Amino acid sequence: MSKKIDPAGSGLTADLTKADLEAVLRDASIPSLMMSMIHMSGDTSLLDGDIRPLGVYLNEYQGYMTEEDKATVRDRAVGVISDYINRGCQLPTPPDAPTIHRMMEFMVAEPVKEELVPMLLEEMELDGKDCRSTEWGMEHEATVRQEYSVLVIGAGVSGVLAAIRLREAGLPFTVLEKNAGVGGTWYENSYPGARVDVGNHFYSYSFEPSHHWTRYFAEQPELKAYLDQCTDKYDVRNNIQFNCEVTRAVFDNEQQCWQVQWQDADGELKNTRARAVICAVGQLNRPSIPDLPGADSFEGPAFHSARWDHSVDYTDQDIVVIGAGASGFQLVPEVAKTARQVTVFQRSAQWIFDNPHYHEEVSASKRWCLENLPFYERWYRFLIFWPACEGSWEASFVDPEWPHQDRSTSEFNDLIRQFFTDNISSQVSDAELLAKVLPDHAPLGKRTLQDNGTWLRTLQLDHVNLVREGVAEIRPHCVVASDGTEYPADLIVYATGFNATKFIWPMEVVGRDGRTLQEQWGDDPQAYLGITIPNLPNWFCMYGPGTNLASSGSILMNSECQVQYAMESLRLLLESGKKTIECKPEVCVEYNLRMREQHARMVWEHDSIKHSFYTDKQGKATTLSPWRTVDYWSWTRTVNPEDYSLA
Repeated sequence: MSKKIDPAGSGLTADLTKADLEAVLRDASIPSLMMSMIHMSGDTSLLDGDIRPLGVYLNEYQGYMTEEDKATVRDRAVGVISDYINRGCQLPTPPDAPTIHRMMEFMVAEPVKEELVPMLLEEMELDGKDCRSTEWGMEHEATVRQEYSVLVIGAGVSGVLAAIRLREAGLPFTVLEKNAGVGGTWYENSYPGARVDVGNHFYSYSFEPSHHWTRYFAEQPELKAYLDQCTDKYDVRNNIQFNCEVTRAVFDNEQQCWQVQWQDADGELKNTRARAVICAVGQLNRPSIPDLPGADSFEGPAFHSARWDHSVDYTDQDIVVIGAGASGFQLVPEVAKTARQVTVFQRSAQWIFDNPHYHEEVSASKRWCLENLPFYERWYRFLIFWPACEGSWEASFVDPEWPHQDRSTSEFNDLIRQFFTDNISSQVSDAELLAKVLPDHAPLGKRTLQDNGTWLRTLQLDHVNLVREGVAEIRPHCVVASDGTEYPADLIVYATGFNATKFIWPMEVVGRDGRTLQEQWGDDPQAYLGITIPNLPNWFCMYGPGTNLASSGSILMNSECQVQYAMESLRLLLESGKKTIECKPEVCVEYNLRMREQHARMVWEHDSIKHSFYTDKQGKATTLSPWRTVDYWSWTRTVNPEDYSLA
């Protein structure tokens, strides 16, 4: 079932004229185009020429090349593509490993460490093979595989991925999803303006790239559609039961399996038995709504951004948005287009970096290149991925010798602060507003938002008001700030985030020793690699403690790492003939001690960070991964049997 990637689409035909090629290459990413040219021609002389990318940065797709150099490459590419077509679209001998490494370094204009190359090659799949496929299950008799039934909880990004891999392995499985469709966060967050903040051409499964994104940072309907398409293409929809919410899971010591209780759409409680559980419930799916005085007295509609009521017409209405984090940041500019007045309550300002592509559409010619030029899409994905490999991770550390800890964590962090400050200041002329939107904490310590100026332009509209006071109370037709000012409200939107640090909540999980997971964890949730937990045999967390990302990679790549680890664990179990696999307590403790020591050196627990969904009430970053992408990838590729007890 593993997908083999066709390096070129069907659009390269003999009837393409020189003018046609010039037109479709006009918007091409030139670094990606140059790599495609090498694949098509076999000519590596481009790597030795003077025309080359000068560097990479987040969301910068042209390598800072001059317009003259880009034009020269496009002209040469027309000839290379024409020759390729005239040869019947036959690719020459693929570049060997040292050449691929040279191509990587040429493209990003800096050294690429040897230790990163295997991960990058696996992610790019230049050989057309899905190295993370789990067709190994077919090596075992069907009767044996039937003994290892798996229950997947949740059909979001990780749940759908787990289902695809379980299908490949031939293991029996069922997915229970509390919503009426797949998508997880991309099903629930349908508020106006909801979109991804990782480049779309990297925010997709490695084995299922999508050439058809209409925007560089797609909006919610397109993201949900992608997951729907994957669900159907890989034939896992019939294994998903929708509108079914798991309420309790108990490990049965006698039967060596999990007894899982769930509630269907009619409220009826039912039970399911499974040898193993893949818990893909996510971190950002239980809305957090503050307990504000008088909230029940409000006479208009009020709802959380993740529970958007599309029956409410907010045209020409007074809207109060409580919260200005990632969700408020996206939805306020949209509702402001038709609202009479928008009032935004902001607890703290967020750092913003400029991204000119954030609302930009992908042109038809760019999509043509992605779909039709050999390996162009693979290198374009690499181009987006590279800045997230290590650069931002290194910038996340605190220099204890840095004398200006009140504003930043290191010299480099201070440069980032100045860069962000200049960007914000250049867009806001009003001194009072500027004081409200400039953060007072170290950059990178909270979720950094990205924009093309839309947020700050919206805040400067006459009918939009940014309030830096807290909410004192809510009355039937207004929201009262802590300074006593009343703000009229026909609609209240709570853009107040999620209970991110309450992992697997409100589900009750009872482990081998009879204790609930909540009792075992207390205020310190721990999982080995964020995936396995002592006393919970055959239980695998996706997006568990310490796996959210703020400095490297993407959640989809992390999901692929975690699902691969879970599948390798099941493989070990299957081949051993045992019933259970359980993380040793000392292994989990040692891993989490290392993680806590690492976090103590990083920006997310810096003294300047007062409020963040990354941290718990004690200021510990329990949600985030402090590791390099390559390290986490390496640790999750295989399972060390010494870390586990098999029985």
